[in-house]
Amino acid sequence: MAYFLQQLASALPIAALYALLAFGYSIAFSVTRRADLTYGALFGFAGQIFLLFSDFAWNRLWLVLPAALAVGAVSALVYTLGAGLLIGRSIMHRLAATSANTVVVVSLGLALVLMELSRIAAETRSLWLPPFLNTPVTLWSDPRFPVTLTVVQLVNTALMLAIVGAAHLFLTRSAWGRAWRAVSDDAGAAALCGVDGRRVFIAAYGFSALLAAIAGILATAYYGTMDFGAGLVFGVKVLFIAAIGGQTAPVLAAVGAAVMGLSETLWSAYGPMLWRDFVIFSFLVLLLVLTRKEQFQP
Repeated sequence: MAYFLQQLASALPIAALYALLAFGYSIAFSVTRRADLTYGALFGFAGQIFLLFSDFAWNRLWLVLPAALAVGAVSALVYTLGAGLLIGRSIMHRLAATSANTVVVVSLGLALVLMELSRIAAETRSLWLPPFLNTPVTLWSDPRFPVTLTVVQLVNTALMLAIVGAAHLFLTRSAWGRAWRAVSDDAGAAALCGVDGRRVFIAAYGFSALLAAIAGILATAYYGTMDFGAGLVFGVKVLFIAAIGGQTAPVLAAVGAAVMGLSETLWSAYGPMLWRDFVIFSFLVLLLVLTRKEQFQP
């Protein structure tokens, strides 16, 4: 019983990360209506920028660890948000308006560009953060098998869930959220009602990039590093995990992604690791084929 509770506790940070990623992806997908690998690349790009500037502040500026991490986090937010806004305004909006199917191909190219930029900037070095906030917190006392999580796991989980909740409230109660929903439902009808679809599209892509940046920073702080290929891996994975709950409904996509994170952890605990991704992705493909109701726009 204690082992099972430990696996459930260990699934919380992963489920929260997947929920935040799926929520952000759904915001951009609602206006593009096309699979977009750029989102995962922005997630990995943010983690790499966080590592690069934290390393620079620690080794070159001789800052204390909290200050170095703050420099890295701010730099990652600025660079990733800037990249997201640039991609949304100069590339994705034009493609979505003229040749929507090209979005899928271009997103793969953009993902490769962001991955290579971070790799070249890091000189193909694997950077690691020093351990911090790794004190275990006992959630359930058992002399034989105590259930614990570290402070960084608890902080990351709480922050990610709080961000998802705050973003959901913003989308449902703000004027911009209503405009975003109008554009995602029917951009032409929204334009007739005076909604500037271009601004909403760019803002949605920037909002999505901001959430990807936050997820990348928190994930890197938790794992201690960010692999150069993580952007492409998470780009593909988030396409599936967001589709579980619905790619155009952010909060449902987040719930479905959390279920995905829980399933991954439990399979890792009780099943063969070699077959984990194959089994889970096969199940997701089957689920999507059987339950898909939404049709992509031509």
